[in-house]
Amino acid sequence: MKAISFYDIFLLVGAGFIAGAINALAGGGTIFTFSALMAIGLPAVTANATSAVSVLPGQIAAAWAYRREIAAGLLRLLPFTLVSAVGGVAGGLLLLGTDETAFRALVPFLIFFATLLFLVAPHIATLGERMAARRGSDRPGPLATGLQGLVAVYGGYFGAGMGIMMLASLSLTEGREFHRLNAAKNWLASVMQGLAVLVFIISGAIAWRAVLIVAAASIVGGWSSVVVGRLVPQPLVRGFVIATGLGLSAWYFIV
Repeated sequence: MKAISFYDIFLLVGAGFIAGAINALAGGGTIFTFSALMAIGLPAVTANATSAVSVLPGQIAAAWAYRREIAAGLLRLLPFTLVSAVGGVAGGLLLLGTDETAFRALVPFLIFFATLLFLVAPHIATLGERMAARRGSDRPGPLATGLQGLVAVYGGYFGAGMGIMMLASLSLTEGREFHRLNAAKNWLASVMQGLAVLVFIISGAIAWRAVLIVAAASIVGGWSSVVVGRLVPQPLVRGFVIATGLGLSAWYFIV
């Protein structure tokens, strides 16, 4: 990796801080960290792997905050946990096996897809709730488990928007009770991304200096999210993420 300039540090700190705050409030922060890492000159695959490592501490911290709810539902979530583990590893290996040029060509489509997911997230949650109402059990069935497996592969491969995708699969078993749904989402995201990150670390596809900067900034951003949430209405936060995602997608289509 080339030497990190003052401008690079400024960009990474800003992206990490924004990502940490937005992930805590609404999700979608990976779009910012991934784009910033590419902007400082990292290859697309390395930028994606580095971004995944950078945001993992915040993801684990979120899961730890729900440790009681996770422990209470762990047996019920066992099928989801297993497919998340396998899918996360598969997604990570798929990323490392993707040619750099091919992955770079996919970047605008991936960012656009993640932004679109963020845009329709309320409708995804409603759809999941309707599907859940038709089932008589809260145990993961074949449909919910299969959906979670696909989400896990995507989460290991790119990650942005995977939390929104899980609203559909998890609503089949968790309903829309906020803490139960959030606990399951954070636990499964930690499993799939944690194992994908392990694959990235073993392969050596990480720019560690950038990780330290982005991770530290995202932790501060997460801590500051309470203040940000009080000052900025959530619709404005969502609008900012959507506008930025669409703008970045258009930019990567052009360059």
